[in-house]
Amino acid sequence: KRTRQFLVRKRPKDLGLHCVNAGWLFNRDSCRVDRNQITTIVTRYGLIGASLSHSFSPRYFEQKFKGMRSSDYSYKAFELDSINKVAQLIDKESLKGFNITIPFKESIIPFLDEMTPEAEAIGAVNCVQVKEGKMVGFNTDVDGFKGALEEFTEGNRIERAIVLGNGGAAKAVLYVLNGLGILYEIVSRKGDKNYENLAASEVRRADLIINTTPLGMHPDELSFPDIPYEALTSRHFVMDLVYNPAQTLFLKKASILGASTMNGERMLALQAEKSWDIWQG
Repeated sequence: KRTRQFLVRKRPKDLGLHCVNAGWLFNRDSCRVDRNQITTIVTRYGLIGASLSHSFSPRYFEQKFKGMRSSDYSYKAFELDSINKVAQLIDKESLKGFNITIPFKESIIPFLDEMTPEAEAIGAVNCVQVKEGKMVGFNTDVDGFKGALEEFTEGNRIERAIVLGNGGAAKAVLYVLNGLGILYEIVSRKGDKNYENLAASEVRRADLIINTTPLGMHPDELSFPDIPYEALTSRHFVMDLVYNPAQTLFLKKASILGASTMNGERMLALQAEKSWDIWQG
């Protein structure tokens, strides 16, 4: 009896089985294999940060892969206490790409082989592609914020904005506002313009208020940016990059005064899809 070794592959589209280089078979109508012997190669992605128990991305990609009916991909959260361990993690987990979040969006940069001009201009990276042994940094927060902002304002004229916070999360926001020609003022705890001297008249003149700080984020849900909320009206658009809880105290206070509000979930979904496009490229 003649036998021939052959490779069995799982097809990503319908997850069916087919024989590759099987040579001739006694039964040409079927390819009989022991399913227990089949090993599926899983392409691994992940999220790297310091505290990730309530992170959006792992749940988002888990649902995405379920919708694709594919077991060929995985996406997991990896908590690091130091960015110096990132190379070891990538090798150990065989990651082909990953998102990176607080507090490593800037400290990841020295570990990268390349950066897109956009990420370099912003000075922060939240998406890394691992390809042919090289790490390339991208900033998909730009795509996420711009897309969410355009959906939120729905063609309304936005001329002036107030940006609360000047940390890493604010950098992509400022990049987008500059690109759209929107004038903005940055308010921070220690800046020239701070929560002590931000006047109600300045809030009144603005069309858009954006919180880029973690104030109000779970589990610190009782905190909020201390701004003159009484200056908000129904013509204001108020965005919070925080998504957990869905309505922070910041958004609740703005909503009570009639302002249109949006949390950070849509931005995260759009940036996640952009990351996926990059990894598949």
